[in-house]
Amino acid sequence: MAASGIYVYGIVSSSHPLPPAARGVGEPPAEIRLLPAGELAVVVSATHPGLRARRRDLMAHQGLLLALAESGPVLPMRFGVVAPDEATVLRDVAARQSEHTGVLERLDARVEMNVKIMPVQDNLAALIREDPVVRRVREETRRNPGYEANVRLGEAVAAGLRRRAAVVAARLPAEFTEVADEMRPGPEVEGCVLNVSFLVPRRNEARFRAVAEQFAADHLDRLELRLSGPLPCYSFVGPESAPAKV
Repeated sequence: MAASGIYVYGIVSSSHPLPPAARGVGEPPAEIRLLPAGELAVVVSATHPGLRARRRDLMAHQGLLLALAESGPVLPMRFGVVAPDEATVLRDVAARQSEHTGVLERLDARVEMNVKIMPVQDNLAALIREDPVVRRVREETRRNPGYEANVRLGEAVAAGLRRRAAVVAARLPAEFTEVADEMRPGPEVEGCVLNVSFLVPRRNEARFRAVAEQFAADHLDRLELRLSGPLPCYSFVGPESAPAKV
């Protein structure tokens, strides 16, 4: 990361207030300010030599964005966005002002909630009963035991657990039709069969949590559900979102 320049946290409306005692990344924490850009403003600070993606700074970046969102919509930047100077920031914002304004309108009073689903690693007896592939490999291993056979069985069981969890996980997006406005698949995560983010009105956050918890409780024997949020709406600042109903 550059040792000098302007660190950019996000874009807000020109009337958006800064949170009291707002501080940014770095040690000591950088002072936050608003850089006016017409009807918009850019939340910036000075950057620091040697700034890295340490937990302290990642949390400071995210915490500031969440605090800003308490007073209105924020178009968040990922950690580590640094511009060489104010003129570059203002030029880039001006070139996409109407797009940024539209995104802010869409994000108003909304948060991002992320759901990850992993297969459970128990209840193998049920898997063997239900999955013909695993059952066949298990019988082959019994007839011809050995190291390679055990490896094949382990691989078959792991794949079977993933298939079993994935079948159920595919039903999850429809569960949020009434409580989320949009959804966007996330990148593949090792060990997960589903990684998806939802754009949720703040008024629906508790209902969203309740739906997620009930879904997890209904399928304890097949999957583990991890819910993260509220988060800055990183996943919904582009045009590729889809309606929550699928």
